[in-house]
Amino acid sequence: MTQAPTTQETSTTVVLFGATGDLARRKLLPGLFRLFATHLLGDLRVVGTSMEDLTRDEFIDLTRKSIDDFSKHAVDEKIWGAFAKRLYYVPSSAGPAALEKTVREAEEGMPEPIQLLHYLSVPPKAALDVIGTLREAGLVKGARVIMEKPFGTDLASARALNAAVHEVFDEQQIFRIDHFLGKEAALNILAFRFANGLFEPIWHRNFIEHVQIDVPEELGLEGRAGFYEGTGAFRDMVVTHLFQVLGFTAMEPPTSLEPEAITEEKNKVFRSMLPLEPMDVVRGQYQGYRDEKGVHPESETETFVALKCRIDNWRWAGVPFYLRTGKKMAEGQRIISIAFREPPKSMFPQGSGVGQHGPDHLTFDLADEARMSLSFYGKRPGPGFRLDKLSMQFAVHDTDWAGSVLEAYERLIYDAVRGDRTLFTTAEGIERLWEISQPLIDNEPPVRPYAPGSWGPNQIHQLVAPRTWRLPFERKWREKH
Repeated sequence: MTQAPTTQETSTTVVLFGATGDLARRKLLPGLFRLFATHLLGDLRVVGTSMEDLTRDEFIDLTRKSIDDFSKHAVDEKIWGAFAKRLYYVPSSAGPAALEKTVREAEEGMPEPIQLLHYLSVPPKAALDVIGTLREAGLVKGARVIMEKPFGTDLASARALNAAVHEVFDEQQIFRIDHFLGKEAALNILAFRFANGLFEPIWHRNFIEHVQIDVPEELGLEGRAGFYEGTGAFRDMVVTHLFQVLGFTAMEPPTSLEPEAITEEKNKVFRSMLPLEPMDVVRGQYQGYRDEKGVHPESETETFVALKCRIDNWRWAGVPFYLRTGKKMAEGQRIISIAFREPPKSMFPQGSGVGQHGPDHLTFDLADEARMSLSFYGKRPGPGFRLDKLSMQFAVHDTDWAGSVLEAYERLIYDAVRGDRTLFTTAEGIERLWEISQPLIDNEPPVRPYAPGSWGPNQIHQLVAPRTWRLPFERKWREKH
């Protein structure tokens, strides 16, 4: 039976595994403080644990430094003082009994009911050890657990991991996180599609020619060679992020906005996806990757991947979805670009410019500040009939409610506390995505070199021909004034 979402007044204890790691310092600790400061999680306790042998005071100091270094919001000292009293720490070397003792100490005096949330900010290979620790500590009943990606590395490992986790936690207790879906723009896809009579009637193969989901990154490995060598761009980004965004973009209208209804429609998309063909995939590796510390000198790990996938249902039959992501590329972007079909016949004179700038596009930017753009042809002022590409843009920073936007991790932690599963994937969904990926995993195409600061290997142009890639994004976003 599905657990009903809890209210924001519920007391919450977050047990943060990997509490001294990079993700915790950059996102999770500042995010928990913001949820506390905004009263979304007012009665909150945080129990940090990691391999580092810190005292409680040292963990409090680390948390404050993380907030000062990475939070975008000013710190109210009175609120910080109240939050610091709610921080606890226990090193993982102390064992399950010490963890349970610290959690019980943190929960003393908290009004019931208390929602216990475990956040596993740990490497994938350590996840099962943490699950075992929670079982031994007696911290499973009624608890929820957030698990970081990647969830498995192929179909067999995903099934084995799901089976092992299900021995301890029910599926309804498990929240497999994808921070891309926590962004405002991802939710705006649902609003755009299902709240507007303008867009929903044209959201299918009769009007949409193709879709691109593009997430190039300027960053390199950033010291994560040990993780990346066993993962690569496809496992790190496509299965866990880009396919999830594709699910939101392509899903049928849900019967309601309830989490179960949305999840079912997303899973229908995954069930309709055709297995990936290796010939429709381009893998790349930036020049110099093999010289990175911790990388094998003959490594075939891809740092870039571009692919074409198809959804075999009535809405999307014949419409290709192009996905691309990579490290050390020319520019960092997070773009969903919907390309509309061009008119079947043009009455405009030759040389008018119609069609010269590509098809009309609806673009969603999945950066931290939600932005959308609709580009189309319009007449250039003056004599004659010259057409130019015009653009209407909307950005959160143009509104009065920009300050209320939650960052992705803040939203997802808040949703998990409330039991809202809308933005999380299920065991069925993740296993299906590994199933359609298996032909590629079994027969990977060669890795092509590309220069750092470029847009990837030259073979990507053959993949989309006669179309072109939307990036570099030619129409610059209007800056905040």
